[in-house]
Amino acid sequence: MLTIFFVLSIIVIGLDQWLKLWTVANLGIGESQNVIEHFFSLNYVQNTGAAWSILEGETTFFTIITIVAVAVVIYLMIRFRNDSKFLNLGLALVLAGALGNFIDRIRLGYVVDMIQVDFIQFPIFNIADCSLVIGVICIFIYTIFEDRLKGKNHGG
Repeated sequence: MLTIFFVLSIIVIGLDQWLKLWTVANLGIGESQNVIEHFFSLNYVQNTGAAWSILEGETTFFTIITIVAVAVVIYLMIRFRNDSKFLNLGLALVLAGALGNFIDRIRLGYVVDMIQVDFIQFPIFNIADCSLVIGVICIFIYTIFEDRLKGKNHGG
C-alpha cells in the first residue's frame, strides 16, 4: 500500500517539473499568459527564497532543511504505513512538494514559480508549493482527529 503513496509523489513531482519546463520554454521572465480571465494566469518568475521570497539566496540552508525534511517524511511514511491513508496522503504530498522545489534549487539555483491568482494579491507559486500546502493541511487534519480518537478511547 505504501508504494501507492510513493507513486503519487512521483506523479506530482513529474507534473510540477513538466509545468516548470513548459513555463521556462514558453514564457520570458516576468511574462504573463492568461489561463482563465480574471481568475489565474501563468507568470514566470525565479524565486531564490522560500514562500513570499523570504530568506532569499539561502540555498545551502534550504538544501539542508530539505534533506532533513525528506528523511523525516520518508521515515514517517514507513513508520505509520499501516495507520492512516489520510496521513500517508499528506506525507506523500509534502514529500512531492519538497522534492519538486529541491530539484529546481539543485539544478537551477532557484525555484521556477508560475501560477498567479489574479483575483487577489497573492505571491506567485507552483505545483510543488500547492502540494506542500495541501499535504500539511492533510497532516494537520489527521492530527486533530487522531488526538480526538485517542482521547475517546482512553476515557477522555
